[in-house]
Amino acid sequence: MKKINIYKSRFVLALSLLLTLGCKDVLDLEPQDKLPIEAVFSDPAGVKLYMANLYYQMPLEDFKYGEESWNGNTNGGRNRAMYTDEAMHTEWIGNYGVGKDGEMAPNYWVQGYRLIREVNLLLDAVPGLDIVQTEKDKLVGEGLFIRAYAYYGLAMRYGGVPLIKKSQEFDSGNVGALKVPRSTEKETFKFILAELDAATATLPSSWDGQRRATKLVAQALKSRVGLYAGSLAKYWRLAPLQGEAVQQKLIGMDPADANEFFAESIKASETVINSGAFSLYAPTPATPEEATENYIKMFRDPNIATTEAIFVRGYTIAGRGHNYDLWFSPAQARDGWAHPGRMNPTIESVDLFEEYTHPGESAPLKTTTAANDFGFEGYSRTKSYLHFQDPTEIFKDKDARLHAYIVVPGSVMKGKKIVIQAGLIAPDGTPMIKTGTNVTVNGVTYYAWGAPTVEEYSGFNSTSSVASRNTKTGFLLRKFLQETSTGQQNASTSDWMDLRYAEILLNYAEAVVESGLGDPVKAAAGLNAIRRRAAFTTPVPLTLANVIRERKVELLFENKRDADMKRRREHHVYFSNRYAFSFMPVLDLRVTPAKYIFVRDLLHAAVPRTFPLQWYYYQIPGAAGNGVVQNPPHPAE
Repeated sequence: MKKINIYKSRFVLALSLLLTLGCKDVLDLEPQDKLPIEAVFSDPAGVKLYMANLYYQMPLEDFKYGEESWNGNTNGGRNRAMYTDEAMHTEWIGNYGVGKDGEMAPNYWVQGYRLIREVNLLLDAVPGLDIVQTEKDKLVGEGLFIRAYAYYGLAMRYGGVPLIKKSQEFDSGNVGALKVPRSTEKETFKFILAELDAATATLPSSWDGQRRATKLVAQALKSRVGLYAGSLAKYWRLAPLQGEAVQQKLIGMDPADANEFFAESIKASETVINSGAFSLYAPTPATPEEATENYIKMFRDPNIATTEAIFVRGYTIAGRGHNYDLWFSPAQARDGWAHPGRMNPTIESVDLFEEYTHPGESAPLKTTTAANDFGFEGYSRTKSYLHFQDPTEIFKDKDARLHAYIVVPGSVMKGKKIVIQAGLIAPDGTPMIKTGTNVTVNGVTYYAWGAPTVEEYSGFNSTSSVASRNTKTGFLLRKFLQETSTGQQNASTSDWMDLRYAEILLNYAEAVVESGLGDPVKAAAGLNAIRRRAAFTTPVPLTLANVIRERKVELLFENKRDADMKRRREHHVYFSNRYAFSFMPVLDLRVTPAKYIFVRDLLHAAVPRTFPLQWYYYQIPGAAGNGVVQNPPHPAE
């Protein structure tokens, strides 16, 4: 019986015709899969088109990554930061993106194996291409890199997965041959690391300015993957699961496995660091204000950060871009878009940023004269609140990155002072917070939301007509956003840095601290180089607490935190019937002239969020039909 390679059928234009024939007719046909593949690769344009499609399918968690899918802009302004301690959505204050039947969204199983199949087709075709061997090697290297990234996307979500290393062929008499059992979680991560080393061996050192994988790109990804697997092994038992998948080690690793993976991350990081090919952009600002501007510029246009950007996804065509500027710009800078301001950074994120007067420690914003008064009990007449003439004063000594990443009350964006105010304290001491009540004193009207019309403020009004465009936490996103106007969907063309040098320095520092391997002097130097770039001139020691805090701050909103909370098993600890909170500027009319106080309070209309342990792994779609062991069931099932 003849075999038909169904994995190449995508490229057979006459497939629909073949499916109309009887079974005997189809099986008697000579396979028509080779010619279309060769046609695709018959000229450079075909090669570029095929490779562009593979790169496009990679599971980068970038501007277009949302609850529904990769590469989709219909996510209502949701992104991964909102599933972590970094931020929340103005309207959607639910759980971790759990769909029907307890399935985690977006489900990557089908997408991942589709990409793996198409990479395997490439690897099948390369030996027969009429090109020089060096060009064949480059294509093989790219294929292995992309396949490794796809498997990493799967492993992060499902644990150990079936490892399909070559194209499968369908034999109608032996369908079971297509069913590949899951490898263990440890085997899966070891395979990904080996793939990246194999890719490094044949990838070029550069592509003359093209955004394609290189030797150092592969090693940078290996730095990330090794750290993920090492942390997973070290901390997996903090969130233990039960069931057949655990018994077979399809999910779960032992602490004894950790250093093997940390060592791989360290080795890869050292390859990138020691190459001298990369360095931090604008590493020695003269002032915190200069540091702020440098960070703003880098994330608005990563192409200026040629020494820092390692792997970049470009958005160059208006109409095929992303929607960050629409969804997340403050309401006052919305360019006519009806649903801005949807990413609200948490007060926990803001409190992480250090003060230059006390480097090396988190600096929660102090709102009263009492020591250690950082609770969220709301306004109290008995408290002695600190007063500020301008709302920005409370943030003035904070890390430069706060002002580069987050719009705080009083920030200026697109030439407008962003007004974020939650209410008033009347002259007689009556609190009018989140009520929308205006107050007139001596002929002067003071507005609850800080301005008379909805176009003139960006915070806290929760009436139905404008609720989705006003921050609930007291903060809005600045990182990545442009000062120019777009006003159109899919029109933002700023690029995404998926891998950058600062992450590699942080990966190295964390792996060294966690394992005791590597060079602690080099790790400390990298950690403090990142801090120096943020205008901190006093070095801090290499400790796990310092590394983790610096990672949270430096990589804020870059869609790294969700993976960090997974690998370190922090999700279920943070989201344990957890409520969200607000940091509210309130104009106090008891003093003359009126000044601002700040109130920590429970988020308006907040609901508690919990992260069950089973959510660390997605459910595998069609597990029974595919002949693979399912992950522990989700509570919704």
